[in-house]
Amino acid sequence: MTILNLSNIKKHFQDGKNRVNQVLRGIDLQVDKGDFVAVKGASGSGKTTLLSILGTLQQPDEGSYWLDGNDVTGADVDKFKIRNEKIGFVFQNHRLLPQYSALENILLPILAFQSEATKEQVDYARELMQITHIDHVANQYPHTLSGGESSRVAVCRALIMKPAVLLADEPTGQLDMENAQNVISLLAEINQTLNTTIIMVTHADEMAREAKRIVTLKNGILQ
Repeated sequence: MTILNLSNIKKHFQDGKNRVNQVLRGIDLQVDKGDFVAVKGASGSGKTTLLSILGTLQQPDEGSYWLDGNDVTGADVDKFKIRNEKIGFVFQNHRLLPQYSALENILLPILAFQSEATKEQVDYARELMQITHIDHVANQYPHTLSGGESSRVAVCRALIMKPAVLLADEPTGQLDMENAQNVISLLAEINQTLNTTIIMVTHADEMAREAKRIVTLKNGILQ
């Protein structure tokens, strides 16, 4: 079952007064439910722009983007709702809020639409923490967590809404080799255990190898 489909996605930026920088030149990408895709590319190849479009943070200039059976590029689409309900984000720097515990950080996407989490939602958050082996830090605050633990909290937070797709932007970029490998192995485990669809942007060959499929972004085209 196809969960995500990009067709002829193009994106350019004004680079100076009279110069246009064509970043994406016609991206085609089809991802099935449960797939784990690594997008490789050199710095400046357009990986971040592609991920921003996948996350509905940027609008393509041309082309279509369908996610979980819905066209998400239309002007009338509630992109905030799409991002919160259909897309999970894992960033390099985790972006945990220091005033909240690990468990509370995981529940934050729920609180965008509710005044408080239900018992079922809290139970699911604790289940995710067990799956990612961090249930022992539920009541700790971010400043007390290791880099690896912070990464796992961020992954749990990205999964709490049971998204259609999980987007990971260089998730190991600020970690040492051991913790980096642990996070990539964790993503692979989540992909297998929860059948979560994952698209990961990375420049590292050793990290991309954990994915089921590798595509390369070069000169604005996926190869």
